[in-house]
Amino acid sequence: MANPLAFVTGASAGIGYNLAKVLAERGYDLIITAESQRLDEAEADFRALGANVFAVKADARKREEVDRVWNYVKETGRPLDIACINAGIGEGGLFATESSLDQELDIVQLNCASTVHFAKHVTRQMAARKAGRILFTASVASEMVAPREAVYAASKAFVLSLAKSLRYELKDEGVTVTALQPGPTDTDFFNRAHLGNTKVGTEGKKQSEPYDVAVDGIEALLAGEEHVYAHATALKIEGALMGIVPDAVQGAMHDKQAKPNERE
Repeated sequence: MANPLAFVTGASAGIGYNLAKVLAERGYDLIITAESQRLDEAEADFRALGANVFAVKADARKREEVDRVWNYVKETGRPLDIACINAGIGEGGLFATESSLDQELDIVQLNCASTVHFAKHVTRQMAARKAGRILFTASVASEMVAPREAVYAASKAFVLSLAKSLRYELKDEGVTVTALQPGPTDTDFFNRAHLGNTKVGTEGKKQSEPYDVAVDGIEALLAGEEHVYAHATALKIEGALMGIVPDAVQGAMHDKQAKPNERE
């Protein structure tokens, strides 16, 4: 009997890599995709855990690349049991004067458009089978006032809203939808988002390890939960208080975390 099959986007590093790792450890075969050359190393790592792995390098910002990946999924001839739609990027800086428009448009394309595109393919297959589980990687920032990460936070609010709506639409179709909401996590995200020289990019990210975040996400997914704040206890408390803390206070707190450190 074949192992169950999971699909993970953005699987070459960070939370996506660890989602795939946790699934491999739990007996899933994998279809993984990412743009990075590190995907080859990830594939080897997961094979060493006993998984059958299919890896597809692709730039998910491009519609034709998303379709190419999905065609590969179909060509395996195996239905997906799990899909982790995870790929995403960020950009730091004040929107009007500091951040890169090109990077922010890439955020919209990858975090929002490709998420919709992959989700359309995945939900059609799973709804037709009346079975499947989908994990969307949102963020605790999806519920925050987030100066210096305005477009990133907005993109993750989009992902969270999409996940909640699809959860309702698919509730009678045998398909569960879960939103993973990490906080600052010790990955390369902050350096790539030009937030390496900030409080959140140096101290804050030490709150959570990506493997622990992934474990929380997969366990919530398998339990059919609506969402999970992952992983630090402080983050779970912060998430619970999100609707109570005034916007102005949230904004001031986030601004302090995302502001560049003063050079000594």
